[in-house]
Amino acid sequence: MRFLGTGHILFCIGLAGLGVLSLASGDFAFTWQPVPASIPARELLARCSGILLLAGGIGMAFKRTAAPSALVMAIYLLTWVLFLQGPHVIQAPGNVGAWLGFCENTVLMSGGWILFASLADPGDWPKMSFFIGANGVRVARFLFGGSCLVLGLSHFVYTAATAGMVPAWLPGREGFAYLTGTGHIATGIAVLTGILPRLATTLEAIMISLFVLLVHIPGAMHEPGSRLQWTMVFVASALAGAVWAIARSFGKSPWGFSSRVSAPAEKTPVPL
Repeated sequence: MRFLGTGHILFCIGLAGLGVLSLASGDFAFTWQPVPASIPARELLARCSGILLLAGGIGMAFKRTAAPSALVMAIYLLTWVLFLQGPHVIQAPGNVGAWLGFCENTVLMSGGWILFASLADPGDWPKMSFFIGANGVRVARFLFGGSCLVLGLSHFVYTAATAGMVPAWLPGREGFAYLTGTGHIATGIAVLTGILPRLATTLEAIMISLFVLLVHIPGAMHEPGSRLQWTMVFVASALAGAVWAIARSFGKSPWGFSSRVSAPAEKTPVPL
């Protein structure tokens, strides 16, 4: 099958990569899967999670399994949001860090949802009509837009930590932390208000893709044995893929809040 643009490829790579890391380490994806250490058979569950992520990432690359794999991944990512990140938010609703993990996983889930909507043939999924229809896609976009506001806020609350991730060769690292935080917030506002949402989301996707290229991959190359560095590479890749998929769902025009979901690439290719 032809991939549905950059987002489809990056989402597959990101989730499959996380699966490989879980299988190799016998552990979950650090803060993105905060499974308590007290859970029985935790290592076995981590490896099962790795198998699911690897199978889902690979499955989305093949025509027959792409739509069901995207659905399974969206549902699995939803469990991260509700059962792993949700309790942290409930316990500390005023903690931006708790909301950050919740919203990063919500972006991943929203991207998986919209990718499923783009890949699925409505005739083959009559019971999923809401999720692959215009109203369901609007909900996924709304969740994404709200999450972007929190991502941006975190750059202002945790400026030092964010600036520390900016490449040392760039001047004004703190300024880049504020700039990228402002970019997240602007994207959230654009999506929630319907003002140039495709343009804003495309710029957001480019920004996160640059994070992968300029921050996370160099970090992994500098510490090739660090599971944390490689986890950040794959999480950021999946996040970039999710945002590219959301941008594509707005159709060809950057104007207005389009409710149309782009058809699969075999029918109507939309380059990103």
